[in-house]
Amino acid sequence: MADPEIKSYEPYHESQSAAVTESRPARVALMTIAFAFLGIFLLLPLIIVFNEALAKGVGAYTQSLSDPDARSAIRLTLLVAAISVPLNIVFGISAAWAIAKFEFKGKAFLTTLIDLPFSVSPVISGLVYVLLFGAQGLLGGWLKAHGIAILFAVPGIVLATVFVTFPFVARELIPLMQEQGNGDEEAALSLGANGWQTFWYVTLPNVKWGLLYGVLLCNARAMGEFGAVSVVSGHIRGLTNTMPLHVEILYNEYNAVGAFAVASLLAGLALVTLVLKTLLEMRYGAEIAATRGH
Repeated sequence: MADPEIKSYEPYHESQSAAVTESRPARVALMTIAFAFLGIFLLLPLIIVFNEALAKGVGAYTQSLSDPDARSAIRLTLLVAAISVPLNIVFGISAAWAIAKFEFKGKAFLTTLIDLPFSVSPVISGLVYVLLFGAQGLLGGWLKAHGIAILFAVPGIVLATVFVTFPFVARELIPLMQEQGNGDEEAALSLGANGWQTFWYVTLPNVKWGLLYGVLLCNARAMGEFGAVSVVSGHIRGLTNTMPLHVEILYNEYNAVGAFAVASLLAGLALVTLVLKTLLEMRYGAEIAATRGH
């Protein structure tokens, strides 16, 4: 005799599938809209950037990238990313672990603060650093008396970049850790592991793919940040200009080839990030899905 539970389930399942299945014309229309949107707003701008960068030939392109100011901007961008991303990894893991694993007063407030850079204009965050560390700022006099340069120097650029990028790692890890719960950690502790061993051998492996995604997003934003860095950098050519700032300067000087050459390098770095993410999903897709569905 057929199981009545199965009989009652099958019609529900069929009706649910029918409810979410679109007709072929509808599917084609939706896919056409999606591809057209991506082509116009994503693919076409990339093509234009590389086309303009190579408009006067490969020689002019390589000469633009080998310019001393361009090389300085590239080095500074990579340096700022190399400093800010590890800092955000430490903060993101710590904040996510605290929010997901513990209950404490101010937990909701901490979560709100993590989202603050998403709602505050980067320009405003840069102005805040000017009010703090500028010559007329709260700490400006003390810093000047002790010969410490924050604004118009690398430290100010790093601080501004860290501020606008710190939600990315934390926001990727918090829901993942909350979904996984505390079962694995409690089991490890019951078997005699200490806090560090529990984190290194249990918590970190469970969130490694979410952490990697957060790092990729954080790095991409760190290299492409413009607003906050523009306020605190001082636009000193060869010293405090990152690649986005250098692109603006060259474009304002009507050096289109130079501007688009540096812009193409930024776009290339973004594409490398996307390719790495795609390759990881292709290679470890099943493991990533299992981790996220843990």
